[in-house]
Amino acid sequence: MSALSVEVVLVKAGRTKISYAAELLADDGTHLVVRAPWAGDDARDFGFVRFERGDVFTEHYWRDRWYAVKEVRTGDGALKGWYCDITRPATLDGDKLTVEDLDLDLWVSADRSSVLRLDEDEFEASGLAARDPAAAEQAVQALDELELLAHKDELTALLTHSGSSDLR
Repeated sequence: MSALSVEVVLVKAGRTKISYAAELLADDGTHLVVRAPWAGDDARDFGFVRFERGDVFTEHYWRDRWYAVKEVRTGDGALKGWYCDITRPATLDGDKLTVEDLDLDLWVSADRSSVLRLDEDEFEASGLAARDPAAAEQAVQALDELELLAHKDELTALLTHSGSSDLR
């Protein structure tokens, strides 16, 4: 059985930020796993990691959690780390996987020596706390949860023990 193709659509502030094709690897009804190459046209250097052509992202989304976790590897398989997006729960409609980005992010280096909370200023400036306080609270709780998992070295367990059924 060949893997299914989906379009991942990342929405931010009501507009599509980026969309790209991905291979749906698993979906157990709650946890979805897709794989895609780096979707940017050019390399992007964040200072703590550089994403570039050839990088492969194995992305974990949940229908009941307020985050997505993306394992990032080089084209030859070397682990760079995990980029975690704080999002509303994912939705899959046909072959369209939609995720709403809530600005907060977390980076965990491959050797786990670096766990960085990112874009907290963007989150504050977004006004989500005023528009939707409950969503803002969920977002902050999700960031705290992922940071705790990263510091306890339990992030990979989250990704491997979520009960996903392989579609291949």
